[in-house]
Amino acid sequence: MVKIGNDVSVAVAHLRAGELVAIPTETVYGLAANALDEAAVVRIFMAKNRPQFNPLIIHVANTDQLENLGLFLPDKAKALAAHFCPGPISFVIPTSEMIPGIVTAGTPAVAVRIPNHPLTLSLLQQLDFPLAAPSANPSGYVSATTAMHVAEQLGDKLGYILDGGECRVGVESTIISFMEAEPRLLRFGGVSLEAIEAIIGKIALPEEGYVDNPISPGMLAKHYATKHKMLWGNPQEILSANSDTASEKIASITFKESLDLIPATNQFILSPSGSLEEAASRLFGAMRMADSMNIELIIAESFPEEGLGRAINDRLKRASTI
Repeated sequence: MVKIGNDVSVAVAHLRAGELVAIPTETVYGLAANALDEAAVVRIFMAKNRPQFNPLIIHVANTDQLENLGLFLPDKAKALAAHFCPGPISFVIPTSEMIPGIVTAGTPAVAVRIPNHPLTLSLLQQLDFPLAAPSANPSGYVSATTAMHVAEQLGDKLGYILDGGECRVGVESTIISFMEAEPRLLRFGGVSLEAIEAIIGKIALPEEGYVDNPISPGMLAKHYATKHKMLWGNPQEILSANSDTASEKIASITFKESLDLIPATNQFILSPSGSLEEAASRLFGAMRMADSMNIELIIAESFPEEGLGRAINDRLKRASTI
């Protein structure tokens, strides 16, 4: 079994040796490798069984490290970075010759971010290379928000798991592209649309549907999937349409209220107080717990389309894609 600990120096040694290390961030755990070492990056794709046309996010400790890589933030990205970095926001910007094509999937763009976790920031400050780090889970499955989640699914493929506790935000970073004339939001995430537009004004929203040749992570249709069938929308309508499924074979994920027809032990209420931030932080854990039960169906409620509710709905919608 892979070693789990909070010794940054051990993580540094494994990464310098070209090995994979799971790292904690405020969003989810990442599966990290030296972003400038093509062989190390290949190990990420192999460990996750991730398609190589799906690009990766580069993690750095600060904007100075970006500039050392020949990467520069446009003015509006700088304004957002001043408010939200380190934090759960990623910027898609023009790549440089220093970034291997396997990281960008051969596109002219690269996604970058500065994660907000003390252990990982310390780690990045001690390395002379950036880290490529998608979520630390098999490709397409529910993201990991604890070290044990990582160990259960990828433990035999890692050199070390840097344990930083449970992820505070619990959904991946918001991704904004600066590859067009105006910024475009590509993925809803840990920084809300409202907070972004309060800084730089109105931005373009994601185009309808998902793509097969993404310019950034988080754009594939099938993602965050559970092993059991998941249906997303109005719980009462879903229950009515699936009345032939025994109630004890159904688990539910709801915002703040319980459902009458499902056993209490099968229900996961993400925030009885009605906090979208709390709901987001508990989402992936609830999906994993529901998926581990002896059930046939997971029903997920549609959340309010505001704040982090948009990010929650994005994850649930894609988890329910069949």
